[in-house]
Amino acid sequence: MTQTSDAILARMMALHPKIIDLTLDRVWRLLDALDNPQNDLPPVIHIAGTNGKGSTQAMIRAGLEGAGKSVHAYTSPHLARFHERIRLAGELISESYLTEVLDECYDRNGGIDITYFEITTCAALLAFARTTADYTLLEVGLGGRLDATNVIDRPELTIITPVSIDHEQFLGNTIAKIAAEKAGIIKRGVPCVVGPQQDDAMDVIEATAARLGAPLIAYGQHWHVYEERGRLVFQDETGLLDLPMPALLGEHQVMNAGAALAALRHLGFDEAACEAAMRNAEWPARMQRLKTGPLCETAPEAELWLDGGHNAAAGVALAKLLAGLPKRPTHMICGMLNTKDVTGYLRPLAAEAQSLVAVSIPGEANTLPAEDTAAAASSVGLPASVAASVEDALAAILSDDARARVLICGSLYLAGHILRENG
Repeated sequence: MTQTSDAILARMMALHPKIIDLTLDRVWRLLDALDNPQNDLPPVIHIAGTNGKGSTQAMIRAGLEGAGKSVHAYTSPHLARFHERIRLAGELISESYLTEVLDECYDRNGGIDITYFEITTCAALLAFARTTADYTLLEVGLGGRLDATNVIDRPELTIITPVSIDHEQFLGNTIAKIAAEKAGIIKRGVPCVVGPQQDDAMDVIEATAARLGAPLIAYGQHWHVYEERGRLVFQDETGLLDLPMPALLGEHQVMNAGAALAALRHLGFDEAACEAAMRNAEWPARMQRLKTGPLCETAPEAELWLDGGHNAAAGVALAKLLAGLPKRPTHMICGMLNTKDVTGYLRPLAAEAQSLVAVSIPGEANTLPAEDTAAAASSVGLPASVAASVEDALAAILSDDARARVLICGSLYLAGHILRENG
């Protein structure tokens, strides 16, 4: 049965011809019509960056909840169901309440142009304002300066995770331009945790913070983090923490963990909360091991992994993670969007995989044709073929090696399809 919220979301898609149209005018208009719920939120932690936003948010949430706090969280895109985007005081929003706030936003908008992300962000803020919690975690959708989440006058804290090239058509074609958009979440006098950055990005972030009198809590200056003997060591101006490694896999998660820990420490939380952040964080489709479901049943001897990373930096991080796993023949099933740098993503992975089977992302208008993905893989030295579906691709891989390691990757949209189908 189609959920009521699905019907409302479908109507919302028709309110604006563009999926992405960066401006805050429409958001401010609707928020005003809703009596400005953004002014009534629990203390807000606002997170921008190119890579690691979701993982950092997940670790902060685990730490706050480990300290007994109730937490709202907003993230995008969703993987299997829209409800994943809105977590109210620790629980995914219910179908009935989601329908209620979506309906209210749709009615108050009055049929005027507004993008899907803008109106659904307003719905999330409305739900947050009407539900008691201790903190609100807001993840930027795209950029920062003109993102629909950037409507909080005075957050408790802002965070900028590593900035790299992505969404060039919207944010600019240099690291400095993209960093300027991300730095748009920095607010006057509000501390900002900054993850590792390229020099050009850091220069922009520092200049923005200086202009606004916003204290920086920056990696390499105010905090350090590294792995030592299978433990995570974090050090800041208040001392040193010796913690378990993050539950989220990958070398890149060490830096995401550092940003989360810097945030928790700034907010005054103790070592127990920091340990909970490391042990308890969950974030689907970030090098997630698939162990149950129909797909796994067809591959009982194989090792199946799912990852939604989709830009060059994500390719580098994923290659490092694969290099650190126990040796096993590794084959990729890859589907990407046509807006992504597919060659940049695949180049670092070519050294870690034996082959790639390209697929088009089911039901996604902006999918890169499988043939184009395969051509890009071949161009970086990765033997490639094409399949009509993930199931066909998996069957082809397993026909040669039933015990293969199989990585399904390239897009959060493909990951969402897998999570829905593999249920």
